[in-house]
Amino acid sequence: MDWKTRGHDRAPGLHEALLAHGFEPDEPESIMIGTAASLAVDVPLLAGVTLRTVREEADVLAFSALQGEVFDIPVEPMARALSARLAVDPLMELWAAEADGRMVCGGRLEPVAGTDFAGLWGGATLAAWRGRGIYRALTAERARSALRSGFTLMNSDSSDDSRPILERSGFLQVSTTTPYRLDLRGRADASA
Repeated sequence: MDWKTRGHDRAPGLHEALLAHGFEPDEPESIMIGTAASLAVDVPLLAGVTLRTVREEADVLAFSALQGEVFDIPVEPMARALSARLAVDPLMELWAAEADGRMVCGGRLEPVAGTDFAGLWGGATLAAWRGRGIYRALTAERARSALRSGFTLMNSDSSDDSRPILERSGFLQVSTTTPYRLDLRGRADASA
């Protein structure tokens, strides 16, 4: 279970209340905004790396396993949540980069109906595949998809790994966010 606080919100006592209920703060992230066009650039892919959208149940499970490995989070609950969201949100897209028969990078595109914004979420690259332009290529493909659907602006809660990629494309940090995580594994009250 996750909760996020925002640097621009005023909620006195929220940090202490989250800690008191067992939430642990993670590293702060940068809230970034910019244009989709600035990200929709040609990025050469390594030979043997392909990009595609993911919708089928087995692919969603593989996507979730990638996310679980990178972010150290439970795979099954994520797969169930993503499958449920894909079933009801026709705008959300899961994108994956594959190499050597497995997903090595993945991320979500979450357009916000009724706005010009689409969000970049869950960008994850296996450690052995970082620094090769794969995340940047996947981000460019998600931006092109947003533009095809009429979304011209993008936002992202970015880690220190992905923030510089967005900054090089002209994105600006407008605030911060701090994720808090509550690990329900092994808790007696987890089903409540």
